[in-house]
Amino acid sequence: MTPSVLILSATLAALVAAAPSKPNIVLIYADDLGYGDLSCNGATALQTPHSDRLAKEGLNFSSGYSAATTCTPSRYSMLTGEYAFRQKGTGILPGDANLIIEPGRATLASALKGAGYKTGVVGKWHLGLGAGVIDWNGEIKPGPNEVGFDESFIMAATGDRVPCVFLRNHGIENLDPADPIQVSYKNPFPGEADGVRDRGSLKMDWSHGHNQAVINGVGRIGYMTGGSKARWTDETMAETFAKEAVSFIERSKDQAFFLYFATHGVHVPRIVNPRFAGKTPMGPRGDAIAEFDWQVGQVLDAIDRLGLADETLVILTSDNGPVLDDGYKDQAVEKLGSHKPAGPFRGGKSSIHEGGSRVPLLARWPGRVKPGGTSGAIISQVDFPATFATLAGASFPKDRAPDTRNVLPALLGESPTGREHVLQYSGIVAVRAGDWKLIPTKAAKGAKKAKLEFQLYNLAKDPGETTDVVAENPEKAAALRKLLASGTDSPPTGG
Repeated sequence: MTPSVLILSATLAALVAAAPSKPNIVLIYADDLGYGDLSCNGATALQTPHSDRLAKEGLNFSSGYSAATTCTPSRYSMLTGEYAFRQKGTGILPGDANLIIEPGRATLASALKGAGYKTGVVGKWHLGLGAGVIDWNGEIKPGPNEVGFDESFIMAATGDRVPCVFLRNHGIENLDPADPIQVSYKNPFPGEADGVRDRGSLKMDWSHGHNQAVINGVGRIGYMTGGSKARWTDETMAETFAKEAVSFIERSKDQAFFLYFATHGVHVPRIVNPRFAGKTPMGPRGDAIAEFDWQVGQVLDAIDRLGLADETLVILTSDNGPVLDDGYKDQAVEKLGSHKPAGPFRGGKSSIHEGGSRVPLLARWPGRVKPGGTSGAIISQVDFPATFATLAGASFPKDRAPDTRNVLPALLGESPTGREHVLQYSGIVAVRAGDWKLIPTKAAKGAKKAKLEFQLYNLAKDPGETTDVVAENPEKAAALRKLLASGTDSPPTGG
């Protein structure tokens, strides 16, 4: 071989090595899982070995944020790249709500699909379905398949809301036409069990709400009749979703794929498979965390078995912070013990404090992400569209996605910094910039005009937000007030 050929070969090899990879992307999206619910983040009352494996083999972020402190707005923001507070109708949806992401709009899924990825969603959807009155016995669209997903196997909303069925693409799985489904969030159906009247027969009692339709011996929100063969069983739900997730990976292994695996765990009702019951000292909530961790293991095992680990980025995170009593008497409070679901942070689901939206965030990509590392980089789930699109060699349109930022260097551990600031949403909007966080509170008492008061916390010194230091730091508070106003009054242009 001549020297010139050797030089050319070496140059080509270098170019191939430097070429950007297009990895598979698996996003494991837990429900109501707190930062402190994983043993890799300090939990000792229970162990989460499969999630811990992700941290050991990848990167564990201490400042990963959901884009809101409740489910629907977090999911909306994560898929669209737009904070949910910018759009009306993005609050927590009932089970019969219409799709709130308009078909044709750029989403995380559509961007990856456009880049050549096969895209699939398995699990909890909770972003609405259809347009107008939904006929649950016919073709149900638009839905996930109209906003970028090639395949979908989902529940419409949550486990505590009707309809209690699975949908595959545009129709209900296992529906018997002779037993049509009806759903109502206003009126009960005659002859059906009722959570108040039949309370004594429930397998899990309710503490508040969750006392309308009774499905699988559990009171739900809303009313439903029909569809007996199509109804899910809570005890096998995690297994069903895990099998569907693994099946998608197996069928997609010969091309780049994106799987959005939105587990139902650890949302209520926390009714696990019998093999997980009693696995932790924390009752059903702890057992649900163990079951969720098992689902993580099923996905990782499939990736390894198929030889896909080195070409697959796996992300684990949660839609919001933790909640204990969320409507059922499942001893989540009584059996909590010393466990701290939000870790060192204050608050939880629905709270504007850190525990509401600072959530687990783990990233593994062998050969690209150094194993066993930790990062304090600020990353929000609203950044996933721009970040994953960049990873796929695509771009994400900015005209309808004003908030998403490309934080790929931080996500891969190549940079110690991510966002300069992040907005946190829980009915009100707070801002964190660096070590500082500003929270608007209720109007000052006695003021002639409504005037917001503010709280200021130094998260580096006070991660639990116990000491308001706004009075001692007026200049910092003023700067953050200006930053908050620029971020909420109009689409931001930086940061």
